[in-house]
Amino acid sequence: MRPMDERRATILIAVDEQTIREALEKVLAQAGYRVLLAEDGERALDLARGGEVNLVLADLKMPGIEGLDLLKALKLVVPDLEVVMITGHGTIEAAVEAMKEGAYDFVTKPFKKMEILKTVRKALEKQSLVLENRSLHQLLADVEEKERVIGSSAAMQTVWDLVCQVAPSSANVLIHGESGTGKELIATAIHRLSPRRNKALVKVSCAALPETLLESELFGYERGAFTGAHTRKEGRFELADGGTLLLDEIGEVPLSLQVKLLRVLQDGRFERLGSVKTTQVDVRIIASTNKNLEEAIRQGTFREDLYYRLNVIGITLPGLRDRTEDIPLLAAHFIRLYGRKNQKEIKGISEDALEQLCSYPWPGNVRELENVIERAVILARGSHIGVADLPPHISRQEARPRQLVIAIGTPLEDAERLLIRETVRYCGGDKNTAAHLLGIASRTIYRKLEPRELGGRGGETQEGEPSTEASGEGPAAATGESPPSRDAAEPAGRADVEEDESAARRDRAAKSQ
Repeated sequence: MRPMDERRATILIAVDEQTIREALEKVLAQAGYRVLLAEDGERALDLARGGEVNLVLADLKMPGIEGLDLLKALKLVVPDLEVVMITGHGTIEAAVEAMKEGAYDFVTKPFKKMEILKTVRKALEKQSLVLENRSLHQLLADVEEKERVIGSSAAMQTVWDLVCQVAPSSANVLIHGESGTGKELIATAIHRLSPRRNKALVKVSCAALPETLLESELFGYERGAFTGAHTRKEGRFELADGGTLLLDEIGEVPLSLQVKLLRVLQDGRFERLGSVKTTQVDVRIIASTNKNLEEAIRQGTFREDLYYRLNVIGITLPGLRDRTEDIPLLAAHFIRLYGRKNQKEIKGISEDALEQLCSYPWPGNVRELENVIERAVILARGSHIGVADLPPHISRQEARPRQLVIAIGTPLEDAERLLIRETVRYCGGDKNTAAHLLGIASRTIYRKLEPRELGGRGGETQEGEPSTEASGEGPAAATGESPPSRDAAEPAGRADVEEDESAARRDRAAKSQ
């Protein structure tokens, strides 16, 4: 319900006496209000569910649903709705009880025109103020939500722009990212920025539950559905009705359960375990995974139709190593967070320590960084976190420069080898990642560098198999000859051409024989 112009408000009159109903209608219509009429509580509830009513004038004594019960029902259906009770002199105590239950005020019969209009105006003013305050709080919450997703890198700005576009819709979202990249944080942001923000965000870890338990958790069960089912239980889909359901690690859902999940995504219907009654829900699905679901489809472990139902909007989160420019911001945030939590006055982090953090590849992503900073805050003796406060595997690593300076006039071949070697070193010896960063094939790295320059994961061929030269096997080891120096080799392009020509000559010679 949004703030409205008082004179455009819709007022529902729920009174069983026709003369009083018509008199109130005339007074309010002359004052410019839109008026709806209900002769009993059931009709009043039906009209209120339409969502257009701003205020209800309800008689305390009516056939069917009495005024007090109607008030409770209205507050459940439309919590922001203001209700004014109409009562006779003999039922003032009941009217006071109604105010305790949430009624704005009450008027007694016979009432005066000005009394009714004054009470209605004040009730609508209160409602408008409440809704405006809520709108302001939501704007502030939106700002705070963006502040929770920390990152000024281009990669994270792209993610946030997509979140802001997606959130107002009802489309299902599939979030993909490595462990620790913040998939749950993004899912929460989408929910809080959506029209469903006032409803529940229900989270389910699909990887943490066995198949039988996962089904009962998602869809609920009836009493006696299985051994131990002593009472009926609502599933997560029912708990999330009107809101959002986060299916974390969706790739772990077994095939047998994917069929039932697909049906819910198609029409919002399912049956509890042990029941033949169909339940209808309105739920937005956000799924997350660190698996390659397209590969899982090819392997037959994930349904293609379910994948397309989930992946209406896909969001891919970058690993922390792909947005190292965000590390200083994240570190500062976690220092403030855990400084307050542990009652320590930590003002910042030294440049050397920050350089070590930026040089580390962060396989555990933001979650690992958070744990490292929490540990450093606890162990820090001074006002700043230093290198000594970091875990040994980070503090003792050789700092990897993120920039490379090559002197003007450096031969192109030497510059190329230097760039490849330092990129491999920066990637911790991971040739595939280095090749991806350089935009070349991984075999080019093996061709350009000597074995001693490969470092890290050395002793591998371009296909990732153990190198025969490194193990002392193969032609060079058998003859006792040293492999030719890479420095003395021809440039790669020319060597490849000559090798192809030699092979062609050998083929022609073999055919002539």
